[in-house]
Amino acid sequence: MSITDKAGFLAIELDGAGYEHLANAVLAAESAGFHVATFKDAPEAGRANALQRAAFAGPVTRTIAVVPEVDTVYTEPFHISTQLASLDYVSGGRAGWIATADESPEAAAAVGRSFVEGDALAQEAAASIEVGRRLWDSWEDDAVIRDVATGRYLDVDKLHYADFETPADFAGTPYSVKGPSIIPRPLQGQLPVLAAASLVGERRVPVEAVDAVLVSAPTPELLTAEIRDVRARLGSSVTVVAELDVVLDSRGQAAEARVVASPESGRARYVGTAAGLADLLDHLLAEADGVRLHPAALEVELEELARLVLPELRRRGSLRAPIQDGTFRDLLGLKRPESRYATTAPGAGK
Repeated sequence: MSITDKAGFLAIELDGAGYEHLANAVLAAESAGFHVATFKDAPEAGRANALQRAAFAGPVTRTIAVVPEVDTVYTEPFHISTQLASLDYVSGGRAGWIATADESPEAAAAVGRSFVEGDALAQEAAASIEVGRRLWDSWEDDAVIRDVATGRYLDVDKLHYADFETPADFAGTPYSVKGPSIIPRPLQGQLPVLAAASLVGERRVPVEAVDAVLVSAPTPELLTAEIRDVRARLGSSVTVVAELDVVLDSRGQAAEARVVASPESGRARYVGTAAGLADLLDHLLAEADGVRLHPAALEVELEELARLVLPELRRRGSLRAPIQDGTFRDLLGLKRPESRYATTAPGAGK
């Protein structure tokens, strides 16, 4: 459900932190009061992928959700599902998934697949998300029994086939997934799934398949209008997260001087003082459920955000307190769903 009637939450992209600095960065973000840390997936030789970095960050943190980007086009859906389930365990139920589907000839060549583009990208994303959700449900919550007397670890009657097949009009290479998963059901039952708002909607990824959408616009002025347009198009059942690049005055250097070294991303960008950013975020959090910040230089911006911006937002009452001993679903206001295959309780949820 939408949480616009409450104070909002903040996410921060930690792409700028390598393995050697990742623990310090995620702990600093958690200490500052960020609710979510996200991890961009940009495959490079010798670099851990987003899921691996999130798995590293999960056990060293206590309150911040860890949410990696994972490609849905050139990554096997079965592997995505099981790795994300494992991430939910190592993070204590604070994992999520940003499902991406980008045009990437390089990624296609790397795995020996044909290049996917256009409307087929959304089809790939929708299929991968559906596979992931079915596999998370393929173990009922009480499937693991550990019965020493009989030597039974599992109740096999509580494991289920996913039985997924791509639809007849699937543009890519058809596939099927039998299941069940090789990992017990995640702690959250279903991890929250996020996707770009541009991927979601009629004849794309179904609205009911995702829990939150990421909303982008070219400028801060246009971002508010885009948030409202997305809400009107997708309805109130999905959480809306605004995307914002940030370049701040810091360490005696004006933001305008630093912006030259910060490449354009296509997202709205704020350039200026911490006080001005607090005003903008206050406004955005009145429109969106949350905002994800993309710092120009992680260490520099995070210092200013922790010192000046988040405390001011808390003072104004526009920023939620971190949830102690909670899950990512708790942060988003989502109940823990029953498995769709459960024999003891009908129904399923996202």
